[in-house]
Amino acid sequence: MVSKTRVLLPLIVGTVVLGTLGLLFIPESIRDKNIGFPNGTLSIDNKLVKVEVADSPVAKQRWLTFREDKLPFDSAMILVYNKSDLYPLWLLNIQFNVDLLWLDEQANIVYIVKNAPPCKTALDVTECTYKNTKPAKYILAATAGFIDFYNITNHSRIKIISI
Repeated sequence: MVSKTRVLLPLIVGTVVLGTLGLLFIPESIRDKNIGFPNGTLSIDNKLVKVEVADSPVAKQRWLTFREDKLPFDSAMILVYNKSDLYPLWLLNIQFNVDLLWLDEQANIVYIVKNAPPCKTALDVTECTYKNTKPAKYILAATAGFIDFYNITNHSRIKIISI
């Protein structure tokens, strides 16, 4: 009799390899660089910042993937969730280091990651996945250096003007 492990292990390994290859070799036509996210505005310590808004499940999965041009420091992307929770970000297919801010429902900063490097391969899951430790409703993602540019700390005042 064949054990479950002998049957399932090759199937699991094959599925992971196939999925990884699929992620790495996505056709150029799918890598549409101009996804057209809706725009919004927020202020950080009274300085205006333009944001691209990712509020649908598809937009949140797509967010900064395959984007070759870094976001300028006067802009960022905000991922909007329906409720506060712990939301991880896997930096697969991101082309540049990012600064990440998790915000609660009142836009208070609850968690910060500076200069997060993207995944080198699809197998780097644990090394390039970032997760807040306190519930958040929003994640603000920007080019690395954004936090230093705006002198952002846990006490910075962020106000969502429009999203």
